[in-house]
Amino acid sequence: MGIGERIQNLRTINGLTQEQLAEKLNVSRQSISKWEMNQSVPETEKIIMMSHLFSVETDRILLETEEIQKRAPQQLHLGSIYLIVRDFERAVSFYEKLLSMAVSTRNCGNRFAEFYFDNKCLALMNEKNLQNHHYPEGDYKFVLNFWVEDLQKEYERIKHLNIGEMTEIRKVHEGYYYFHLRDEDQNVIEITGGFC
Repeated sequence: MGIGERIQNLRTINGLTQEQLAEKLNVSRQSISKWEMNQSVPETEKIIMMSHLFSVETDRILLETEEIQKRAPQQLHLGSIYLIVRDFERAVSFYEKLLSMAVSTRNCGNRFAEFYFDNKCLALMNEKNLQNHHYPEGDYKFVLNFWVEDLQKEYERIKHLNIGEMTEIRKVHEGYYYFHLRDEDQNVIEITGGFC
């Protein structure tokens, strides 16, 4: 897979058309098309912009997966984070608002929906449609941890969304501040980050 295929893959995973990506990078749609067909290579500045836009390292755009693995070999790789939800549509809406992005992929039978960001996948699994899967009985609690540069700004953004029960910003010790948010299934989301 060349750089063009990797750009196309990241673009489609993030639910963008060539026109939308071109607009975000301030280039023409034809430029995106040429990159994706390996007819030209984006400038360094555009590669950096794409890495920020897609929340991936520049290596993910520039290098083959095998090359990345050679640079940082890892025995265990995180695939997806599965979150079992009771009200599938409400959970999808909640996470679209929280993550400020549309679902990346969605199974046609409403079995699952996936969000790709930070080079990871969060999959919402519809409890009502999990035939051939076995999950132990439980209270469906699951903690997701996110980190942001400006915790106060993120707190205000999420508070404005009014999408779930929130705590105030709390201090564990100097340098570690967080707040909790609960989703529709009462799963805990802990958001940490820089706080003054």
